Amino acid sequence: MRQFPARMGPASGSGGAQGDGELMIAEPQIKVQRPPMYRVALLNDDYTPMDFVVTVLESIFRKSHEEAVDIMMTVHKKGAATVGVYTRDVAETKVDQVIEYARINEYPLQCVMEKE
Repeated sequence: MRQFPARMGPASGSGGAQGDGELMIAEPQIKVQRPPMYRVALLNDDYTPMDFVVTVLESIFRKSHEEAVDIMMTVHKKGAATVGVYTRDVAETKVDQVIEYARINEYPLQCVMEKE
């Protein structure tokens, strides 16, 4: 990597670049952007038991029992409910975990993600 000297010529204590041979280096302008976030939602079906959905919410999404029951009831009444908002990798992992756990237990529970 190439390094540039901060000053060229004799060092002066004036602190200004008034033609005394100083090389001014501009700091790069870096704009840090937040990663896009994804909303993870559970979808209602007529076969998955409510207690299984609560278990999924507690174990995979780390929801308290009361919060899990509230989300499960929203899924049941409205057809879907947002469980959380995550970065893409985390959201994909959560969706995969829900679907795999549901399939192992032979339930058709669906979990989806969408960009926020």
